[in-house]
Amino acid sequence: MSSAKQNPVFSRWKCQCAYHGGHFFGWQTQKNHRSVQTTIQEVLEGIVRHPVVLHGSSRTDTGVHARGFVFHFDSNWKHPGERLLAALRSRLPGEVQVTSAKKVSMNFHARFSAKRKRYIYYLWEGHTDPFQRPFMFGVPVRLDTGAMQKAANHLVGRKDFRAFSAEPGHPQPSTVRNLMRLDVLRKGREVRIIAEADGFLYKMVRSLVGGLIKVGRGDLTPKDIKRIQISRQRTSQIPSARAHGLFLDKVFYR
Repeated sequence: MSSAKQNPVFSRWKCQCAYHGGHFFGWQTQKNHRSVQTTIQEVLEGIVRHPVVLHGSSRTDTGVHARGFVFHFDSNWKHPGERLLAALRSRLPGEVQVTSAKKVSMNFHARFSAKRKRYIYYLWEGHTDPFQRPFMFGVPVRLDTGAMQKAANHLVGRKDFRAFSAEPGHPQPSTVRNLMRLDVLRKGREVRIIAEADGFLYKMVRSLVGGLIKVGRGDLTPKDIKRIQISRQRTSQIPSARAHGLFLDKVFYR
């Protein structure tokens, strides 16, 4: 009988996390820069006692926050998810926490199984205070949210969003996305822009927000936004809004 040890049986774990993007250079591991992926991965390897690779639902930019970021990894961890979650919560720094952990099918993939994602961008009319500043973008004027919503309505649907994206630095097969929702909601001086799509291009949400802010300030009209989208040409008329107002709110899998 062979004395070779049997290979451990690995299971797939789906986890959800939240993080303060101002403390990281984005989700993705980067050489010489602090990332969310590396921070969680190093702690996780100390818990499960073997190397792991985290697969994220997307790549958030430097400074972008998350409430519902999803990642998965494979491990021979034999204990309940509650025990894994407790270990992660006790060892991770305060600016990132894993909020759920459960076993899933080996067919699940945090990125490729996702059906759509929801982002929320927070604006504040006026100067933000020290508690708002890390999470909201302040604008010095009152925004015309009615005009912003009219512009947003022109963008909803399956369209080419090349004009509302930045060069990612790698080939992308298509710039067409199905933007299922783009709402502009006001609550007093707080304005929220909610975007849901089957996927987003590099800096697409921040570009949509930048364009809508220009409409809200009266620098562009809703028809200008439609014209720019149809043109498929990136223009200086569409700036990218600052990263710190943006949150990845939820990833949908069904």
